[in-house]
Amino acid sequence: MTERTPVQRSINRADYGNLPRHSLIVCASLVQNPGNLGRLCRTVEAFRLKALVLADLEMTENPAFRNSAASSHHWQPLWECSLDALPDWLSQQQQVGYTLVAMNANPATIPLPQFTFPLQTVLLLGQELTGIPSDLLRQCNACVTIPQFGLVESLNVQTAGSIAIYEYMRQHAF
Repeated sequence: MTERTPVQRSINRADYGNLPRHSLIVCASLVQNPGNLGRLCRTVEAFRLKALVLADLEMTENPAFRNSAASSHHWQPLWECSLDALPDWLSQQQQVGYTLVAMNANPATIPLPQFTFPLQTVLLLGQELTGIPSDLLRQCNACVTIPQFGLVESLNVQTAGSIAIYEYMRQHAF
């Protein structure tokens, strides 16, 4: 991506769809909470990312999703990938040059501040409470974690995803 500055608020909505997007794809197919998905959509759109992947696009009709998305779902490319299709979809992304990076609360993974995101990255987010199944973790090229210092062992998936998105953007766009 050649554009290195944040988008100005005076954008003409008619031209918005033609503006370049950053190469990060956020895969939230494992996430089930409509509020979390709506907030992820809002974050993904705010940074003009390539796509947000949902298990079922009908989720966008859920009132909790819509309230949290704050109309971002009208502007953000949304892709559908069911849980059954996820392993094959992830393999396809690798075949076209994307690096699969899993967000994982396991302290044995790479701390986010020490990780360098490849430009073409799929960020795989886990299911609330259970995380990412081991078969999908094995498919990933890297696993990153957000260092934490409190007693709670993990962040909300939307919060963790947003922090990782910001770090990707810090490395590639700012």
